[in-house]
Amino acid sequence: MPLIEVTNLRKSYGTKVAVDSISFSVDRAEVFGILGPNGAGKTTTMEMMEAMRTIDGGTVTIAGLDVARQPDRVRRIIGVQLQSAAFYEKVSLSESLRMFAAFYGRTVDPLKLLGDVGLAEQARLFPEKLSGGQKQRFSIATALVNRPQVLFLDEPTTGLDPQARHNMWKLIERIKAQEITIILTSHYMEEAQRLCDRLAIMDSGRIIALDSPSQMIADLIDRGFSKPALATLANLEDVYIDLTGKALRD
Repeated sequence: MPLIEVTNLRKSYGTKVAVDSISFSVDRAEVFGILGPNGAGKTTTMEMMEAMRTIDGGTVTIAGLDVARQPDRVRRIIGVQLQSAAFYEKVSLSESLRMFAAFYGRTVDPLKLLGDVGLAEQARLFPEKLSGGQKQRFSIATALVNRPQVLFLDEPTTGLDPQARHNMWKLIERIKAQEITIILTSHYMEEAQRLCDRLAIMDSGRIIALDSPSQMIADLIDRGFSKPALATLANLEDVYIDLTGKALRD
């Protein structure tokens, strides 16, 4: 049985339909991507799934729980990537994790959790002292304090340099290996192709394609798509990483 079932999900703002009766399912330990241009309905869809925005029509169930009817129970089994503005500036990373865990009635080992996201050495720092990449990793650590079944990541690598972006990809792959289901949005096609088992492409509130990245590419080629063959085996990002290294510049 799928861990997540979205059925005829709908959201409107006045006369504007933001999410137009979309349906999809997500299996346990799957990385499921939601792609689309700005205004396509990606974030609104995520927020309804997270019980952060009211559902106008349709249903979302996670692990058998109805998001609209059982939001408190749903919030206990999901993790949501927070924006940096949600952190207390003068509370250290380790203290922040203890505080977030207390919200769920749990205790955590902050150093273990920070170590999992590569921030053990920053445990005593305040969030305001972190770099952009560190803040993104810390936001994921806060989302993992309740050992969620589902982790929601909204554009997790936006604004990161190549080293930090590649490091984030590896972190997401390690989280998936822990049998955690991941729902993510992204504007980076390379990122979606590498991380996602399946993805939905949205436009104007509707899902216009849903499949694995490899099958979507195969279907496009079958429809007669072609482009000039590239004469090079590398790109500028490969050059950048080769010259500057893969290590994070925190």
